[in-house]
Amino acid sequence: METKGHTRTLGRSGIEVSALGFGCWAIGGEWWDAAGQPLGWGKVDDEESVRAVRRALDLGVTFFDTADTYGAGHSEHVLGRALGRRRSEVVVATKWGNIFDEETRTRTGGDDTPAYARRALTASLRRLGTDHIDLYQLHLSDADPERAAELRDLCEEFVSEGLIRAYAWSTDDPDRAAVFARGPHCTAVQHRLNVLQDASELVALCEELNLASVNRSPLAMGLLTGKHMPGRVLESGDIRSAPPAWLPGFSEGGGADAEWLGRVEALREILTSGGRTLTQGALAWLWARSPRTVPIPGFRSVEQAEENAGALERGPLTAEQLTEVDTVLGR
Repeated sequence: METKGHTRTLGRSGIEVSALGFGCWAIGGEWWDAAGQPLGWGKVDDEESVRAVRRALDLGVTFFDTADTYGAGHSEHVLGRALGRRRSEVVVATKWGNIFDEETRTRTGGDDTPAYARRALTASLRRLGTDHIDLYQLHLSDADPERAAELRDLCEEFVSEGLIRAYAWSTDDPDRAAVFARGPHCTAVQHRLNVLQDASELVALCEELNLASVNRSPLAMGLLTGKHMPGRVLESGDIRSAPPAWLPGFSEGGGADAEWLGRVEALREILTSGGRTLTQGALAWLWARSPRTVPIPGFRSVEQAEENAGALERGPLTAEQLTEVDTVLGR
């Protein structure tokens, strides 16, 4: 994957994207699972979300990642409206596999059947107001590999029908990612990666198989923005206020974990070099980590969109700074 200025090529697909993507989980607003666990990032202002997407476009961001389940369909609706006539300027990624109720904004389960995948794709195309998805991603991170192989083959059918251009699996398991990678139009793995949580096996897999490493949680769920303090109370609709087991760094009702924040502080001087904000430094680490990485930080405001996009101008950290980071973290 070559870096050409502020762009990267999305794996084998040849699709060029901005080196920075924008993740659209947060702009989906509030939603919950069937037990009442919050799955969103709290309340949002849809008009501000639309302005933020359009501002990102003006600043050179051409890759937007969402999922049908974010806000139980709401994120796709908002992104589709924000892009409008500029749809042809961008690369849109979305995901499928979760079942949800749009009216109650509730996720009720998962469905790994091929029949559901086709229904989900049809629904996403409608919500996004488009005739194709550029990158279609399986959103069931621990799906059965044999069933996933069926879904991979189905994605090849979707490509031949012109409904999608490429596909990927959103998973933190290299063995599962390798199953999808056997398909000719698989072009990426979406996985967690940030300066505090490396994923060396998945990065190595992407480099070996010519896949893009699409990085969710590039700011460690906000810990790398510098805006969290120990004991800061988060609103009840925010997933971080009642963190599930897979979300480290936050405690039930107690906000950010002091130990994790201590690691962030230890890295501050390196990450804020060259006039960067802490957020921009965290993104710069990801670009330096591998030429295949495309981080997708979340956003809920024009201000956040501008700060995130501002990282493009300053580019990656140096190899020496990468080594410094590992030294500080004892890696």
